Amino acid sequence: MTLLQYLVRRAGLTAFVIFGITLVTFVLTHVVPADPVVSYLGDHAPQDLVVTARHQLGLDRPLPAQYGIYLRQLVRGNLGISIMDNRPVSADLRQYLPATVELATAAMVVAIAIGVPAGIASAVYKDAWPDHVARIFALAGTSLPIFYLALLLLGVLYVRLGVLPGPGQLGIYTTPPQPVTGMVVVDALLTGDWLALRDALQHLILPAAVLGYYQTGLITRMTRGSLLEVLRQDYVRTARAKGVSERGVVLRHALRNALLPTVTVVGLAFGGLLSGAVLTETIFAWPGIGRYATNSVTNVDIPAVLGVTLVIAVIYSVANLAVDVLYAYLDPQIRYT
Repeated sequence: MTLLQYLVRRAGLTAFVIFGITLVTFVLTHVVPADPVVSYLGDHAPQDLVVTARHQLGLDRPLPAQYGIYLRQLVRGNLGISIMDNRPVSADLRQYLPATVELATAAMVVAIAIGVPAGIASAVYKDAWPDHVARIFALAGTSLPIFYLALLLLGVLYVRLGVLPGPGQLGIYTTPPQPVTGMVVVDALLTGDWLALRDALQHLILPAAVLGYYQTGLITRMTRGSLLEVLRQDYVRTARAKGVSERGVVLRHALRNALLPTVTVVGLAFGGLLSGAVLTETIFAWPGIGRYATNSVTNVDIPAVLGVTLVIAVIYSVANLAVDVLYAYLDPQIRYT
């Protein structure tokens, strides 16, 4: 099977999975003991106004009919109108998703840049001091609660020392760059707004470090474990017997095969980060999809909840597909089936 055939097949399977997710989410959002109309209008709204709003939102129809209407609108690219702000859900997602993409990408860069070298050093120097340091570092990353680490770093680096700025994407006196992609760092680069770029990068350091630290621990442990297993293989011993340097053995022969499990962790972690890091975005006042999803659930905003769930499903599907394609690049023996 060629790559194109594989992608077409996966696209069909992805469409089926997304259909199932929309069905499950739609049913769950309509069986919760809460009325979105009452949440929107208030407990003391007149009954005739409640009836009118329920009719306008289509909530007075049978559930299968509501789901059919939702699917027809979804095929046309219409995700509905948010009850919270009376705006199209698609417009809200276009506003909030770029901030999460920016934060998740920065956090993943931090996690990979630290986690993979730490995992390699831990495996190469097994049971020596670099191994102990890397394992403690990874254990702390997977054990520390995100909210605790975020508040700790904010209290030390922002409140006490003042070396890094506080919450938000930009300082209150910094003019945002001309919007192009919605990501402040990228827009500042594209428009040449170096003052905004510097301020945006400074504001990105703390949330990216907090969000990436947990993933760093996972990547470090996975890289260490898989590399230790590969270093015991016969072909690695053969390479050493041929006189290949230890650096060449690790980087050219062992690491590529050892990265397969790590790629899986990175793909799933990146999908999880893109789906919204609620605590990090809340603590750092980051206007991302995580906060939007939380507010949607709190306000029983059914169209917004369905839209966020759909976006998360697509993100995870694309991340899984990218991981599968990358497998074949790392290991030529893998074939698409």
